[in-house]
Amino acid sequence: MAWIGEADLGTKAAPAGAPLVDLTIDGQAVSVPAGTSIMRAAALANTAIPKLCATDSLEAFGSCRVCLVEIEGRAGFPASCTTPVLPGMTVRTQSERLSQLRRGVMELYISDHPLDCLTCSANGDCELQDVAGAVGLRDVRYGYEGANHLAAEKDTSNPYFTFDPAKCIVCSRCVRACDEVQGTLALTVDGRGFASHIAASQDEDFLSSECVSCGACVQACPTSALIEKEVEAIGTPEKAVVTTCAYCGVGCTFRAEMRGEQLVRMVPWKDGKANRGHSCVKGRFAWGYANHKERILKPMLRDTIEQPWREVTWEEAIGRVASEFRRIQAAHGRRSVGGITSSRCTNEETYLVQKLIRQGLGNNNVDTCARVCHSPTGYGLKATFGTSAGTQDFDSVMQADVMMVIGANPTDGHPVFASRMKRRLREGAKLIVVDPRRIDLVRSPHIEAQHHLPVRPGTNVALLTAMAHVVVTEGLVDEDYVRARCDWEGFADWATFVSDEARSPEATEALTGVPAQDLRAAARLYATGGKAAIYYGLGVTEHSQGSSTVIAIANLAMATGNVGLEGAGVNPLRGQNNVQGACDMGSFPHEYSGYRHVSDPSVRALFEEAWGVPLDPEPGLRIPNMLDAATDGAFRALFIQGEDILQSDPNTQHVAAGLAAMECVVVQDLFLNETANYAHVFLPGSTFLEKDGTFTNAERRIQRVRKVIEPRNGYADWEVVQLVAQALGLEWGYGHPAQIMDEIAALTPTFARVSYAALEEHGSLQWPATEASPLGTPTMHLDGFVRGQGQFIVTDYIPTDEKTGPRFPLLLTTGRILSHYNVGAQTRRTDNVAWHPEDRLEIHPVDAENRGLRDGDWVTLRSRAGETTLRCLVTERVAPGVVYTTFHHPETQANVITTDYSDWATNCPEYKVTAVQVAASNGPSQWQESYRERSARSRRIEADAL
Repeated sequence: MAWIGEADLGTKAAPAGAPLVDLTIDGQAVSVPAGTSIMRAAALANTAIPKLCATDSLEAFGSCRVCLVEIEGRAGFPASCTTPVLPGMTVRTQSERLSQLRRGVMELYISDHPLDCLTCSANGDCELQDVAGAVGLRDVRYGYEGANHLAAEKDTSNPYFTFDPAKCIVCSRCVRACDEVQGTLALTVDGRGFASHIAASQDEDFLSSECVSCGACVQACPTSALIEKEVEAIGTPEKAVVTTCAYCGVGCTFRAEMRGEQLVRMVPWKDGKANRGHSCVKGRFAWGYANHKERILKPMLRDTIEQPWREVTWEEAIGRVASEFRRIQAAHGRRSVGGITSSRCTNEETYLVQKLIRQGLGNNNVDTCARVCHSPTGYGLKATFGTSAGTQDFDSVMQADVMMVIGANPTDGHPVFASRMKRRLREGAKLIVVDPRRIDLVRSPHIEAQHHLPVRPGTNVALLTAMAHVVVTEGLVDEDYVRARCDWEGFADWATFVSDEARSPEATEALTGVPAQDLRAAARLYATGGKAAIYYGLGVTEHSQGSSTVIAIANLAMATGNVGLEGAGVNPLRGQNNVQGACDMGSFPHEYSGYRHVSDPSVRALFEEAWGVPLDPEPGLRIPNMLDAATDGAFRALFIQGEDILQSDPNTQHVAAGLAAMECVVVQDLFLNETANYAHVFLPGSTFLEKDGTFTNAERRIQRVRKVIEPRNGYADWEVVQLVAQALGLEWGYGHPAQIMDEIAALTPTFARVSYAALEEHGSLQWPATEASPLGTPTMHLDGFVRGQGQFIVTDYIPTDEKTGPRFPLLLTTGRILSHYNVGAQTRRTDNVAWHPEDRLEIHPVDAENRGLRDGDWVTLRSRAGETTLRCLVTERVAPGVVYTTFHHPETQANVITTDYSDWATNCPEYKVTAVQVAASNGPSQWQESYRERSARSRRIEADAL
């Protein structure tokens, strides 16, 4: 814990590569890039110019007039924030005349500001206070009336911050942050002169307004007008630790700011290369779950799942895990046990779990939720490009001319990256959205997609093939690129296939639901609009043709020459914080770390030498196969780290049956989650605030996670896994996660140059980090594809077996919402429930009217797999024939509806296409009633067990 603040240089840096300009500031020679402001130049020379409206996270504004300077040979007193440096310029930042002007300006500000500094929550952390001292203001000639602000009461509606108009100096930094950084444009300045004030969406309160609670306005505010409620309650922070957010795949870096051992606030770190100083409501504010009353802090056991839990010592719990796994293996064979790694845990913890299964239990029965969501990405991109990850870093989007977003909802699922997308769109980039819903990117303030293609769920391959038909038949292929970079024979076969008239937009219109003329126009824009980038999500991968769709995306990108250059590429938006890392670390039953097959003798020999045991050459079981084997009696024990498969995996009743059939289910997590209903051992987990390690985000960026507070349960998750390994007889002796990373680097070529020392030096690395590229690889395939030549692969459209019909005429698709994360285990235990207290079923007005439904009615949602009840939301966001819901609340159990259908290549579940019927409901389904009863029984804990 070294620092609390960050230097604010007042204005943004000049464009990279700008020539140097020599000038003099207060008699000191200074050299800075052309385009630098005088304010920033002075700050770089360790000369502080007073400022209020200026901050280096926003464009220069020049309204406060506190930063005035004198320039030799120039009349007047220009604002240093808006005046660029020029060669030979001589600047004075301090003089008697400047002091008088600055004090006069500050007097006017202070005259409209209450002087209650001693009792103000921001005392000692207030820029207005600092600047008043810096300009030598000692007396204020004008009395404070406050009349203009007294009529506006303090707004406490937002769960996380307050707005006090009396403290506002109307510098407009909050308005500009909402516009420039977040892109929501929810704030404005109303009125003129002393009557001017900040307003949120037509003077609504913050909670009711369009504000998305990203915190950019709070961070930008120079006073306590906008301030975190935790700061008001605890006090200003005094130290900080830089760490990485544990929510989505963007991987935002934060300063965790502390007072003593209390976390006060999470402030986005402006040097974070993934988030560039921005955040969303989850990472910025929703960390209170770490101290939630429902968090389990002591290990627990029970002999059967019908019994209440009893608290035990760590020694007894770890001993039970080891003895039960060894007993079961002795009775039922080496392959009767397995484990599940987590996309929420660190790379090091994930690596240890798969090592525990392979080295300690002697099989490859290890799987992860990363396969459940993005395994088609790995399969499709490896087959076409030669490696299984996205091609670009997030910065690349600022050079894109065209973006195609397919099967993703960035404003809800990856909001910080979405803000950068919106910024680029406001600069003139074009957008194509392929989604059954009208997501926010289709139209929101100051942006609008050129094309929204509302594809019918399950027909992605047909749509992409039709786009390829247009590209090939209209001569839009980048033939020079294809001949130089790709396998020409494979391209020719693919081009012949897609050129067939049966695959034209006109022929597939009835299938996809997308008008042919719209699809043709979108294809032309993608192929001819300049550098084109594709961003996709679970709406691509979670289909029976998920792998085929990823391949179709890769084909389209290669055909148009949009791989291997900035501003283009194929970019999967990973859902959870460490989905990429969980894949990289060998969490699949057929692959070691670095995506190397377990059947390869040379690879296996490498691990056998390092681990000192012979390893199983046979691929293990995936999660659904484990569950099938459990109901058959062949699979008996499961170690689950940080996953809630009962809520997150498809066909909930099948998952429950598989878990119930096992003899020993071990859950390592923060809370008694839904899967723990069927567990026999519960090992308390640690939050990201309580551990050291690394996460790998969606752009392959490896970043440090640093311990902010001591683990409340006593151990970090990696230490718990090590205790289990030692109890099984393994001689593990890691003293710190840095040693685990050293082992990963030694055994994994793409991580060869990754170490904690390198991460401390460079901030982050993007794999592959090898001898050839020790600082990592922001853009993949620059000089050629990893596999050599890009491979075109024919992707024929094959309809899913999940069909609509008279009994189930609608198609259900699922997704996420901004305020919640995955199964909601963390966010439901924060004030984020203020925005989304329940899952709702979105249904088109026509479908609702046909069923006699009104907005807010309770409905039964039924499929071939099961049924549930929830309230409906009548909206035109979804097309007729399509319904949509989130899966954040276990009371809904949306996955009791989804089926066992899965991707042909990877077994990735088909969450996004389920045939359903919707009808008015009088109450919970039978499944929900029995589930609630079981959950209540399962959460019983014996009193005074220890």
